[in-house]
Amino acid sequence: FSVGPPDNPIFIEHGMRGVDWRERVKANADHFHDMRSLKDDHVALARFIHELKINILIEWDGYARQGERAQGLFALRPAPVQILHQEYLGTSGAQYVDYIFTDKTVSPLRLDGFYTEKFIYMPNHFFSKGHAVQKEVRAPSIEYSPAQKPYELGTGNPRANRCMAPPGQGPETPSIVYCNFNKFLKNNPQTVRSWIRILREVPDSMICLLENPGVGVKYLRKFIHETAGTSSGNNDEATMEPGDGDDLVSRIHFLPWQKNPFDHQMRNMDFCNVMLDSWPYNGHTVAQDALYGGVPIVTRSDGDEMASLVTTSSNKVLGLEELNAYDGPTQYEDIAISLGNDSAKFEQIRSKLIGTALQRNPMHPYWDVPRYVKNFETGLSMAWDRYKAGLPPDHVMIEETEDAKRGTYDEVLLANPQDKGKTQNYASEEL
Repeated sequence: FSVGPPDNPIFIEHGMRGVDWRERVKANADHFHDMRSLKDDHVALARFIHELKINILIEWDGYARQGERAQGLFALRPAPVQILHQEYLGTSGAQYVDYIFTDKTVSPLRLDGFYTEKFIYMPNHFFSKGHAVQKEVRAPSIEYSPAQKPYELGTGNPRANRCMAPPGQGPETPSIVYCNFNKFLKNNPQTVRSWIRILREVPDSMICLLENPGVGVKYLRKFIHETAGTSSGNNDEATMEPGDGDDLVSRIHFLPWQKNPFDHQMRNMDFCNVMLDSWPYNGHTVAQDALYGGVPIVTRSDGDEMASLVTTSSNKVLGLEELNAYDGPTQYEDIAISLGNDSAKFEQIRSKLIGTALQRNPMHPYWDVPRYVKNFETGLSMAWDRYKAGLPPDHVMIEETEDAKRGTYDEVLLANPQDKGKTQNYASEEL
């Protein structure tokens, strides 16, 4: 059920280079209902869904986007089983949402009292990501393409591209480039103070951020400058001694917003060696983009919020748990500093991460979309079976079927056009 409008044709042609997400969804769904006419009439929309006898209704937005898509729909309970999935990471706080898809790391059972929903525990990782089966997404590689001047998408490496910093600003050849492409609102003062220590202890390092929003750049630079300095008047500019603030600000640079999501994802490989995750609200889609670009992520793992443990769960499944700072900010900084000062360690971790993205026959569980779908469907069936049996919602632990455990092989992707992507292209080359 879609209550949003189609994308503007000009945006599809130029911004998305012909990729129309709405049409792609329609082409891969058995039924697609355009419900724009009922967007502001949640009673009529609920009645329409109820009359279709929908068994399970999945809420994807939650309170994201101010909850404008669903509005009061779920409160009317148009379906007997209602589930929250992915876009909004946290409890709805509502008695009319029965389940939430999650995993044991991001929502440990000891915290179930903070959720109104029961857990549907996904194996491997709860967050869906289609990078490995979308032909528009470039696979990562150990080797970088030669740098181009001026910069061209998909060329160079983070040290050569220097976050597009002007000549003379920052180190001419950075030792390492850290990044964070989240919105500024995800980065609290404590996180930015951690970045300051990391820059100080890794000589000639840089941090590459995203102008998101652009109006916030000057305020972030001002905060870094003041935090690095001293003042006899509580950061009063008249008494401000900048300390190393000038040097720190010269080593933090910003990329412009890239409206094409595939191009934006590709820039991870071009501009970022290591991502410094946000806390207490991690990068989510941003983090998946980085990981599939071969960019390891250092994350804090000392929170209890679902949104703060997404990368912690990712690193565990990817075999990179050494990047999880379970002891808090000092350990977070120490891990990042060690990667910056030990190039051999960094390269070993980067190679391991890229190996997961390129793994085939079977695909690595973290990137295996068909396997994720099978487990997701199992979870839906288990929730529905409880309802049919007259049982109230309860926590559901998905046990992978033997078919799902086998993983996905090239032959499966070749046989299903809707799944075609880079894996199919690799298989075709070998066949």
